[in-house]
Amino acid sequence: MLNDSAGTSVNSICILRLSAIGDVTHVLPVIHSLQKQMPGVRITWIIGKMEARLLEGLPGVEFIVFDKSAGLRGYIDLWRQLRGRRFDVLFHMQVALRANIAALLVPASTRVGYDRERSKDLHGLFINQRIPRRSGQHVLDCLASFPTALGLKPAEPEWHLPVAETDNAFADRVLDPARPNLVISPVASHELRNWPTQRYAALADYAVHQYGVRIILVGGPSEQDRQYCQAIEEAMQEEVLNLCGQDTLKQLAALMARADLVIAPDTGPAHIANAMGTDVLGLFASSNPYRSGPYNSIEWCVNRYPQALERFTGKRVESARWGAKAEFNGAMELITVDDATAMLDHWMARRRQTA
Repeated sequence: MLNDSAGTSVNSICILRLSAIGDVTHVLPVIHSLQKQMPGVRITWIIGKMEARLLEGLPGVEFIVFDKSAGLRGYIDLWRQLRGRRFDVLFHMQVALRANIAALLVPASTRVGYDRERSKDLHGLFINQRIPRRSGQHVLDCLASFPTALGLKPAEPEWHLPVAETDNAFADRVLDPARPNLVISPVASHELRNWPTQRYAALADYAVHQYGVRIILVGGPSEQDRQYCQAIEEAMQEEVLNLCGQDTLKQLAALMARADLVIAPDTGPAHIANAMGTDVLGLFASSNPYRSGPYNSIEWCVNRYPQALERFTGKRVESARWGAKAEFNGAMELITVDDATAMLDHWMARRRQTA
């Protein structure tokens, strides 16, 4: 087995990344890279409960589920699952106090974490080795550099998120094979990343009228998600299929894989779509798409982040801290319907050229 930078043999690696949905898809390239560059290495991933449901069935990975909502009991359960075990390497991939406490319970000689610039919540106290400092990186590229701490190449952007045939069958029942299918996932985990429902409705109506697409709304089971999708449906003039709260994460992944285009703000389903190989028309003002946008679809993102950052903070992208948010009331309203329809027209034109 490969030796790490200290010359010790590496047979087992523990990855600590609990959340969120989008971020765990960014870890998939690291998994595949480790398996390619270190055949036979044992990989254990400490992960959140919902995130584990999305990645269930990932070959060659042992999942240890950490219940973030369980409080002290969650840490006790984690300690019990790790008792008597030891890992050669810990990849501590989450800078959060909750994750730092969980990292204390992971017995590992080499403990790799973030560089000082990207550390917070006392992250540096729980590691003994850091990834290289890089400015202006996408989150995925940052995570992809963790294998370099073991003398390996950075992870290549490949995902291979597993779905079952039953999930594919669900997608086949929902999609219309006779026309383009456009999936809208409108609700982000942070309310200030959400675009107004009336504008989603106008964009969806335009897509149906101009291109004859089938519109499918998706979202989580929460009341907030349901109300948001319902408001879009009620504001639309054209037909829409509202699936909000009716699918599982695996079914969502299968649906994203078969859709022609996904429209979403900075939210986990945008990264699921990216992982499944589908283009994403991203709506970004509250956050920087070059840092947290759908990795392979940055060119399809409507980007009003520079304007939002300057208007609400007085800073320019070049002088602001990388990753600074512009999560303010009114930021997402800087994205107009015309911005979104123009990007849709551009994507459709490219699609016709490459068909």
